[in-house]
Amino acid sequence: MKKQFKNILYVITATVSLSLVVQPIANAESLSDLKSKQQELDQKKSKLNSNINEKSSKIKYNKSKQEKINKQIQKLDKKIIKTDEKISIVKSTIAQTTSEIEDLQTSIKDLEKKIAERDALLQERARAIQEGGGSINYVDVLFGASSFGDLIDRFSAVNTLLDADRKILQEQADDKKSLEEQQKKLEEKRKKQIENRDRLEDLKKSLDSQKSSKNKLIDALEREQSKLKSQKKSLQKEYSEAIKVSKKVQKEIQNEQARLAERARKEAAAKAKAKSKSAYVSNVGESGDIPTVSSGTWTRPTTGRVTSNFGWRDIGSGPEIDYGIDIANSVGTPIVAAADGVVFRASPLSTYGNVIMITHSIEGKTFTTVYAHLSGYKASAGQSVSKGEVIGYMGQTGRAFGSHLHFELHTTAWQGQKVGAVDPRRYISF
Repeated sequence: MKKQFKNILYVITATVSLSLVVQPIANAESLSDLKSKQQELDQKKSKLNSNINEKSSKIKYNKSKQEKINKQIQKLDKKIIKTDEKISIVKSTIAQTTSEIEDLQTSIKDLEKKIAERDALLQERARAIQEGGGSINYVDVLFGASSFGDLIDRFSAVNTLLDADRKILQEQADDKKSLEEQQKKLEEKRKKQIENRDRLEDLKKSLDSQKSSKNKLIDALEREQSKLKSQKKSLQKEYSEAIKVSKKVQKEIQNEQARLAERARKEAAAKAKAKSKSAYVSNVGESGDIPTVSSGTWTRPTTGRVTSNFGWRDIGSGPEIDYGIDIANSVGTPIVAAADGVVFRASPLSTYGNVIMITHSIEGKTFTTVYAHLSGYKASAGQSVSKGEVIGYMGQTGRAFGSHLHFELHTTAWQGQKVGAVDPRRYISF
């Protein structure tokens, strides 16, 4: 019994001793695991921070690259505007010279007719003299007078005949000289006209080249914007200023544009047939800074400073996409139609505020332009408008931070803000 107790005591003592040895070992292993896990977390955190810093650096570089491209586009826009102004001047000179040539041709034709008529008269007189036996002896005529009164009458008649002959001969000489001068002038103007037409072709080629270069820069800009978009998506939530309208309202807008698009197409075809892309627009009675109407199909919709270009931007609420161009100026600044077309909406719409939408038919293709945040309207739905015609006034309605025009250009019929939206600088110089 005593021996059995000793054995039990031995077992208990051994168990306690063993537990005292094993517990520190177990604790040591647990602490080591925690430290290892902490190190892994620190490494992951460091790597994540490194990735964030790297992406932030890439985004910063991307933005810098976009700014450089935008500056290049602005420089080209200035060149394009100057070239366009030169084209307008040359076209005006050609039109004036054409009118002068037509006037000269009419004048030359009249002179030739007068000279021909006098030639016929002089030939007739020469023939009469020849048939009468030679030259007329005015002395015999005077001495043949039967009385003093008859002498006076004969003298007066002879004098009149001599004056008439002298006048005819002088007029003939003057007209022939004038004809020669006008024919010379006509040739000079025709030569100048050829030079002007050649210059116009060179300017048009230069303009096409400048526009092509600008479009390449816009392509590069959009590629950079696409990269920025993917980079931003991986770091922060993406959202954009999408115009939210009900399906019913959107369908109504689409139906109205479709109804008026055919009219726009017919009007465009009629103008093309009349060899006049746009009707003359006077904007009589309008005050304020109205933009100069450029040559070609499109023109700038208003004056002012471009504050936001097409693409990504951040105006304080986080990154968002601007589907148009924002141009800032004072409230009431005139807004003009960017091209010939038909207004299919002129009323408030969601965050656009007061908006005008125009459908355009250009070379058989439908385009849409949008003019948002207006303070007032000059055009109404269903109205045909010409390029450069005042359609409304700048304002701050809808989602707008300060007075400005939000201008969109779509290469399709309007199907919402995103569909068919392109950088307006592809078509217009700002």
